[in-house]
Amino acid sequence: MAQRHTGLSPLELPGWKTAVNWLAAFLLGVLFVISGVWKITDVPSAAARMVEALVPESLAVAAALTFGIAETLAGALIVVPRFRRWGAMLAGLLLAAFLVYFGLNYNALHGADCSCFPWIKRVVGPGFFIGDGILLAMAALAGWWAKPPESLRSAVLVAGAVLVFALVSYGVDVTRGIGTHAPASITVDGKPYSLESGRVFLFFFNPQCSHCLEAAKRMAQFRWGDTRVVAVPVEVPAYAPPFLEMSGLNAGISSDFTVLRKTFGYPTYPYGVAVENGRRTASLTRFDGAEPAATLRKLGFIQ
Repeated sequence: MAQRHTGLSPLELPGWKTAVNWLAAFLLGVLFVISGVWKITDVPSAAARMVEALVPESLAVAAALTFGIAETLAGALIVVPRFRRWGAMLAGLLLAAFLVYFGLNYNALHGADCSCFPWIKRVVGPGFFIGDGILLAMAALAGWWAKPPESLRSAVLVAGAVLVFALVSYGVDVTRGIGTHAPASITVDGKPYSLESGRVFLFFFNPQCSHCLEAAKRMAQFRWGDTRVVAVPVEVPAYAPPFLEMSGLNAGISSDFTVLRKTFGYPTYPYGVAVENGRRTASLTRFDGAEPAATLRKLGFIQ
């Protein structure tokens, strides 16, 4: 008698292969969905990680969104039996791309943080390649022992849903926090400092960060007019005065990083917040090419 296909896995597979297939698909699905959704819902932080991985800053946001969408789609497809092979192929392609990229840039990135997946702290080194190699093997098992893919139209609908989610989430992220009330007063150079009137640009930086130093040197050439600049060291505040002296940036130094971070958020350094009459008007994460000059000029913060 003909047996009805359950749709869970190929009927001819032994039980242990079916179990391995499901386990590999489930683990990869959870990992990729979490990683992708994190990038989609926190693009500034993901873009900052991209810059740390030597992605040009002008491409970092696009890269964060692209990888976030691809990872979420791979995770969603791989857990569904009829889409599993497609999901495994996409996951395998992403993992192979990561391995090749970090292999080519190994000397520059060796020892650097590579927490591409949230809550999993990793640095670029032998362990990174071993870990991703294991994930690549899991993707191969999930795809090789999967049933032939079906319903391309349904898979395209899943991809469309992920894309819409990503674009909506990014739009909300871009506008989120605009108009946020700044603290009425912070401490700058050891004295109370009001943020309630006029334009103030808060520059979050690490005094030991070369990228921050280059950004500060460029901003030192801006014509700020009546805009006040406040530098906010996120680490080793004792090095902030020599940092400003080296960069030539005329700014006060605030010790209220914790308070300002709680109010405005903080993805990574360098980071800027434009405050006008006590309210945030923009957050800036790009400090190369035309930025942040283009945005600051549009807001009226520089001439």
